[in-house]
Amino acid sequence: MRFIGKILLTFALLLVLAIVLVYVLLQTRWAASWVSRWISDNSEYRLSVEKLDHNWSTPGRVTLTNVIFGQKNQPEILNAGEVDLDLSWRQITDPYFFDHVVLVNGRLNANPSAIKLPFQANTLQLSKMALTGNTAGLDIQGQQINAGISPWQPKPNQLLGDKADFQLSASSLTVNGLPAENVLIQGNINNKTLTLSNFGGDLARGQLTGKAMQAADGSWNIENLRLSNVRLQTSKTLSAFFDDFQTLPKVTIQRLDLIDARLQGTDWAFSDVDLSVQDLTLEKGDWQSDDGEITLNATDMIDGNLHIQDPIINLDLSPQGISIKQATARWERSLLRTTGNWLRANKRLQLDELSVAGLEYTLPQNWKQLWLQALPASLSEISVSRFIANRNLIIDINPQFPFQITALDGLGSNLLLARDHQWGVWGGKLNLNASEATFNRNDVRRPSITLDANDSQVNISELSAFTKEGLLEATATVDQQPQRHFTVKLNGRAVPANELENWGWPHLALEGNANMQLNLQGQMPANVDYKPTLRGSLQVTGSNGQIVNQQIVNGLVSGAAPQ
Repeated sequence: MRFIGKILLTFALLLVLAIVLVYVLLQTRWAASWVSRWISDNSEYRLSVEKLDHNWSTPGRVTLTNVIFGQKNQPEILNAGEVDLDLSWRQITDPYFFDHVVLVNGRLNANPSAIKLPFQANTLQLSKMALTGNTAGLDIQGQQINAGISPWQPKPNQLLGDKADFQLSASSLTVNGLPAENVLIQGNINNKTLTLSNFGGDLARGQLTGKAMQAADGSWNIENLRLSNVRLQTSKTLSAFFDDFQTLPKVTIQRLDLIDARLQGTDWAFSDVDLSVQDLTLEKGDWQSDDGEITLNATDMIDGNLHIQDPIINLDLSPQGISIKQATARWERSLLRTTGNWLRANKRLQLDELSVAGLEYTLPQNWKQLWLQALPASLSEISVSRFIANRNLIIDINPQFPFQITALDGLGSNLLLARDHQWGVWGGKLNLNASEATFNRNDVRRPSITLDANDSQVNISELSAFTKEGLLEATATVDQQPQRHFTVKLNGRAVPANELENWGWPHLALEGNANMQLNLQGQMPANVDYKPTLRGSLQVTGSNGQIVNQQIVNGLVSGAAPQ
């Protein structure tokens, strides 16, 4: 018996010695390298560990140093300076389940992948980690991230698993190219529904706070989003900047507040912007709202040559369209003011009143081409119930036919200014008059025009202006058909005999003032020279009784010498 006892004691001592030897060997670099190779050779993963450590002050923890982990032939998932694995009693039946996993000083790739990670834990903790990848449809780059996820049960294409609570802080976090600093995020995932119960950070020298949720279909519900004192700069044009929003998934905004913001891009800038949005859903370039509201005011809004000052806009949103409660702005030294509605059913913008006062505006060189351009699909018609213009200055510096109209006043009613996405005067009554004007070097005083438009014709019942000593009066009609047939009847009394020369009529061999009668017909189709279509007659009676009769056919003038 004594011999058997000695044998058992010896065996126990040898077993303890073997355990101690294995314990010591496992903490060597050689053992860490061997374990890494064995796992890489006998699994679908590749693993590199520089060293394994264990300290009896924390007997349930194993520390791995300089860890690289990933799937074979795929980008690495983890590159960490230190990984702490806290063991749990559950590992007796589930060896890959840890109580606590801590990743320290490294980089985690969060890109979705079909890889099934073999590990789970009650808690996954990140400490001073970098994060890169795409998750929940967002491209994310983060630095100095500290985070906690509980429980951590990753699945293919779901690094965080189906159900988990999490909180995250980062010194810097870039989401879809938009950088933020000092970021804090708290939330949870529940069956592919992502809830951000609280998030905030420093964005573009301003502050961002909010609360949002992403549904399983990728759509977002923003319960509250507040951005204050933002100073955002981008290299994009304004159209490209807004195009980015078109690519977003469905977004429902319960409340959005933009406070004292300054935004600047290529050839555009908005300053001191205050924007509030309530109950608005954006999807695929369109919007929906049951009872929404948008309010906007700013100091300056610049887009290329367009400079709007002090805009104030209040809109009510509904399934039927937009109610413009208030819209005022300063543009080219003028005050613009309007109210009205935009109707979704027929894409019609119905302005109750449009007022323009004190405008000083030089028309762009391509204003005729802009006039002919089709309006966007969302704007089929534009109508103005009441139009008022006061003390405006309009200038065209086109060298072929420059003009300037000074102190222009106007009054219109029931004007239809766009139809089938095309600008025009398609209906209503309009009267315009000015104190003076110059049309291609011909000075006139008190020019005025009165017109009445309907579906078939624009009828100019009065068109008049005073010359230095005389008076020009005319009437005209313009068809609303594409060929734009027109007629003009003009009478001049005591006007310069060659008053029409600067307007395209050949020089007359007459001096001084004269009386004249012009009858003219033609066509003005879009983007076609109208001059070859002109036909008519001109009779001019000089102050000495001489009479000149001329005919114009196909744009060419012929006639008799003075009689």
